[in-house]
Amino acid sequence: MNYILNKENEIYYECGWSSDNAIFLSLNEEKYVITDGRYTLDAKENARAEVIEARDLIKKAKELILKKRIKKLKIDPNNWSYKNYVSLQKVVNLINEENFSFKKRMIKTPKELEIIKEAVKIGAKAFDEFAKVIEVGIDEFELSFRFKEKLTNRGRRPLSFEPIVAINENAAKPHAEVSEKILKKGDLLLLDAGIKHKRYCSDRTRTIYIGENISMNKNQKFPKEIQKVYDVVLKAQEEAIKAIKVGIKACELDKIARDIIEKAGYGKYFVHSLGHGVGLDIHEWPFINSKNEIELKEGMVFTIEPGIYIPGRFGIRIEDMVAINYNGEVEIL
Repeated sequence: MNYILNKENEIYYECGWSSDNAIFLSLNEEKYVITDGRYTLDAKENARAEVIEARDLIKKAKELILKKRIKKLKIDPNNWSYKNYVSLQKVVNLINEENFSFKKRMIKTPKELEIIKEAVKIGAKAFDEFAKVIEVGIDEFELSFRFKEKLTNRGRRPLSFEPIVAINENAAKPHAEVSEKILKKGDLLLLDAGIKHKRYCSDRTRTIYIGENISMNKNQKFPKEIQKVYDVVLKAQEEAIKAIKVGIKACELDKIARDIIEKAGYGKYFVHSLGHGVGLDIHEWPFINSKNEIELKEGMVFTIEPGIYIPGRFGIRIEDMVAINYNGEVEIL
């Protein structure tokens, strides 16, 4: 199968190296990376592919395709500019397959599973370390700064994404941005973050109560009204995780959690999918939503993250990553 890729993580998956300016080609089972002079040395040291240096990557790719007499080439049309797509089309018959790399990367290898487990372990430890430096009287900006300091180990490891740090009503925005809102005793604090380990992502969310003893434990104690909502979210997550098995459809899993939230009267406040795959990208296949009929299989890694968001008041989300191992067992990572 001949194919062409241009996204960093897709290229890394194929040859163990990538940059922000590279093209990968698999032609007649031979691998090639085309990049510019800024990255050539690094590529030659690390890429499991023949490295070709060029200023015009598309031009060089076309030359290689012609040289190898390639007639058909698989491509994900979502990832290419119209200009470059049309340019490639002039020398080869492009076979469109959307999400080609995501489909290929959906089933993790045992080695990938181990790396992801370690990423989750490191990320969870950072959450616990952050709990020790949370204090009242500081705003979300300062909380976010301290959180990132723990997550990155003072810059020694990358983040999976910009962390979400949200107090009370700001937490009602699923993707809240930090503000000058001050943390007070008795507040609710939502934290969503992850780190990268050997390029693989982790993702975790905790909603915690700011009392005498601050903990990232899922058994939180809130005021009565908030506790009611929190318990619904926690039950939705726990029941969805219990239902995971080989062969269940993603949409069936979403429905299990969504039904619990709807029966409790909060259905309209659960405004996103139940989860998503995680790997080299923070959002990968499989997506655990109400429309996806894909069956879950061994080697899949994804989040389970139900949430309830009441505008102007508060939001609650609880998220963990899970994996189906090669024995068909479900592991909470």
